[in-house]
Amino acid sequence: MLVVHSVWSSDGRVRVWAEDATLPATVGGSGRPPKRPRPHPFSASTVTLRKIVSAGAEGELGLLLPSSARGPFAAPELVRPEAGKVTAPRLLPWTVSTMDLTPAEAVPALADGVAETVGGSWRWLAAVARFGTSLVDRGQVLPGLVGAEARWMPQVVGADADHSAALLRAMPAVVRAELPEGRAKAEVYDEVLLALTDAVARGRVGPYDGGGWLRALTVEDAHVDGDLTALEGALRAWHESAAPPVGPLRTCFRLVLPEDEDPDWRVEFSLQATEDPSLAVSAGDVWRGSGSAKLLARHAEHPAEVLLAGLGRASRVYPELDAALRVTAPDSLRTDPEGAYRFLRQSANALTLAGFGVQLPAALQRGTSLGLKLKAGSATEPGAGAVVSGGMGLDQILSYRWELAVGDSELTADEIKELAAAKAPLVRLRGQWVELDNARLRRALEFLEQNGEGEMTARDVLQADSALAAIGLDIPVTDVVADGWLGDVLTGKMAERLTPVSTPDGFGATLRPYQERGLAWLSFLSRLGLGACLADDMGLGKTVQLLALIAAEGSRPNLLVCPMSVVGNWQREAARFTPSLRVYVHHGAGRVAGEELADAVSEADLVITTYGVVAREPAALADLGWHRVVLDEAQNIKNSASKQARAVRSVPAAHRVALTGTPVENRLAELWSVMEFANPGLLGPASAFRTKFAVPIERDKDPAVTAALRRRTQPFVLRRVKTDKAIISDLPDKIEMKEVCQLTAEQGSLYQAVVTDMMDRIAASEGMERRGLVLATLSRLKQVCNHPAHLLKDGSRMPGRSGKLARLEEILEVALSEGDRALCFTQFAEFGEMLRAHLTARFERPVLFLHGGVTKSQRDAMVERFQSDDGPPIFVLSLKAGGVGLNLTAASHVVHVDRWWNPAVEDQATDRAFRIGQRRNVQVRKFVCAGTVEDRIDEMIERKKALAELVVGTGEDWLTELSTDALREMFELSPNAVGEAA
Repeated sequence: MLVVHSVWSSDGRVRVWAEDATLPATVGGSGRPPKRPRPHPFSASTVTLRKIVSAGAEGELGLLLPSSARGPFAAPELVRPEAGKVTAPRLLPWTVSTMDLTPAEAVPALADGVAETVGGSWRWLAAVARFGTSLVDRGQVLPGLVGAEARWMPQVVGADADHSAALLRAMPAVVRAELPEGRAKAEVYDEVLLALTDAVARGRVGPYDGGGWLRALTVEDAHVDGDLTALEGALRAWHESAAPPVGPLRTCFRLVLPEDEDPDWRVEFSLQATEDPSLAVSAGDVWRGSGSAKLLARHAEHPAEVLLAGLGRASRVYPELDAALRVTAPDSLRTDPEGAYRFLRQSANALTLAGFGVQLPAALQRGTSLGLKLKAGSATEPGAGAVVSGGMGLDQILSYRWELAVGDSELTADEIKELAAAKAPLVRLRGQWVELDNARLRRALEFLEQNGEGEMTARDVLQADSALAAIGLDIPVTDVVADGWLGDVLTGKMAERLTPVSTPDGFGATLRPYQERGLAWLSFLSRLGLGACLADDMGLGKTVQLLALIAAEGSRPNLLVCPMSVVGNWQREAARFTPSLRVYVHHGAGRVAGEELADAVSEADLVITTYGVVAREPAALADLGWHRVVLDEAQNIKNSASKQARAVRSVPAAHRVALTGTPVENRLAELWSVMEFANPGLLGPASAFRTKFAVPIERDKDPAVTAALRRRTQPFVLRRVKTDKAIISDLPDKIEMKEVCQLTAEQGSLYQAVVTDMMDRIAASEGMERRGLVLATLSRLKQVCNHPAHLLKDGSRMPGRSGKLARLEEILEVALSEGDRALCFTQFAEFGEMLRAHLTARFERPVLFLHGGVTKSQRDAMVERFQSDDGPPIFVLSLKAGGVGLNLTAASHVVHVDRWWNPAVEDQATDRAFRIGQRRNVQVRKFVCAGTVEDRIDEMIERKKALAELVVGTGEDWLTELSTDALREMFELSPNAVGEAA
């Protein structure tokens, strides 16, 4: 496990370092404080850091960190106990390896995040970056000078000032831990906010062709030469008069397309309510004092004066506005195409950054500028049965031709000549206004002359836009068309080419219609040499579809990689559905190697192994000539930089299949990792994917980018959900409900005591210590909600002391009386054992308990016993140990006694019962204690599901970012939380 931290350096960089839990747990030492910095014993190497953060330069940094004489204290996330007696922490010097990011490099890295666990310093810097981005988005910045450097200055007023103060208070100590000691929090905070805000704004403006201060605002080198005294004075006066408007009304500008034969464009003026942007009134109505203008009078006493003052301020950043201000009641500015283009590409951006509202024509915003259209095709199109390995798939060689286009329409030779001869930057073509950059047009024509036609692979066709960006050609790809199978992939008509696949004699199941379609889809992609991600919901039969593919195809050998917990399940399912397949399990301490392994593989149709084995033996497995590599529970490689993810990607095969019910749990980087395994290179490099897709979708919810990603991945991802009756009509319903429990008086007293004690400690702490205390508080409060004995760990009696336990007993009593069986999930293994003992005595029935310490053979025996006709009616499971790889359809009740707060994990656990083979309705109950932190966090769960549903949240770390007042509100006990005594 890695925990990633960030430090703000005095040289204006974000310096990233990480603690590595795999390194030795103690340092040793004489017990005397070191006189000079020593290497931090848990500091991740620069090689490891490079995998976490691809940007930046390698470095080394001296830090003052909480320590004992034995060594630095570990981050709370590592949960690494100190050896011996723990003494009070001292700040001692240590050196760590770092990746040093400029603000421009840090902003996208902080927005995108990393796959590893992050410390409070990283989250805090990410919060400051989000705040700076918000200021830029709302125009709350002004260009200025800091010493001899041009900077975009954040303008923090009103509610922003309160948010800024909260960020200052929340700064973790490690952010300013750089040696030497002594920098004030406020000083460091001001530097961080200025640097990150400046980086965001600088990235939004294009380079200025001139020189001096204006150019220094748009390029990486912010230094300004010469005597700056006069400039400083002018800027100071300008800032005082042209500060971003923060009053109730703001001035807005709208660029209007020419009407009919009128050659002139217009920039119309209006007033807009700051708090309600939908309330906007044209300048003409303002001057006339019409009814709509009177609405604005509720916000400001004299709207006309506000408008005129706003136009005066705007003229400082949009000088052409002076021409319109020569009349008494200006309502618009008429301009020519060149002026409209300058407004579109220069003035609109400057006005937005200065806090004014700007509206641009939708036609120009939709990107009706010139682009390139790619047409690709094969000389001959073989039939489906003629597809051979190496002749098709992503490596198939296709002929191509590039054409100049507007939107989806390619231009004729005459139209290209007309555009080449045009002088205006905005021209009307085929009824559309087209943005014409003569320099870009010239580059496009040069590209067509040199690369107009030729041959490329199908993979290159799918990545055409990325290829142009890689060579520095800033011309968008407006459309890609192809014939044959690639055309079907690009147009979403692949289903029309699917032909039914017959399962072989002796196959032990009759596939449902949707499973037959899944088999045909897998077979089609297999013949083309294209990888697949079968992302059906748990319980829809991914296993049986994959086994049917292997049996029907007859190609071998196939390598199946899965978690250790489901190795036995795959063995049983293969024996049940495909008894003729020769299955070999490569796992365990006694597994063979070398020639023995090669011989065993040569005799097998299906080889089953685990992620751990592949991570330890990648080279040995890579040399065995696999026809197909399959990943079960492919979310195990969601961290693309992990050792096991790199290992499975290194094993070559003609066909690759990823099986997962959750292709995206929390971040789109997980989807990239799965697709990089299935079809290497399809989504480009990870860094490019973050910039092109992940950030616009996750941060901005950009629908166009979301659609583009869906188009690129949809042909290779088959996603079906069991709640869709069109997919499967004979699966029983899953009925989910919340069970709101009340605390007993004892629980209420303990809960309040924990809050009082821990909030005082949290208020007096900072940095890593504060983060650890917040997480510890949450854990203790959840234990109180479960049962007083869970918190106290005193072995005291169970009955009558917990509202949750009382409700659980009621539910189980009814279920058992009706002959039903139940699964009870808890995230705490110790509480699971307490439940097992109590429920066994309470109902005088055997109760099973599965946790992480149970061996594979014991686990298999438990599952078989529970599934048997006379098996125990209650199965208590630790959520992590029992959340995947189990088929427990004997249960028709699922109870989540306490919550993991991760929708994907909870749904996976529920799906142990709600899957194929289930013949009854499944009732799912999720316990929540009213008026507690459980009640307040519950509303977060549905929001956590949004990302996965968008394109195809883990944990509780977000709590540590809250202010102390917000935490107190989150943790406090509501008056209605405690129930009445019986």
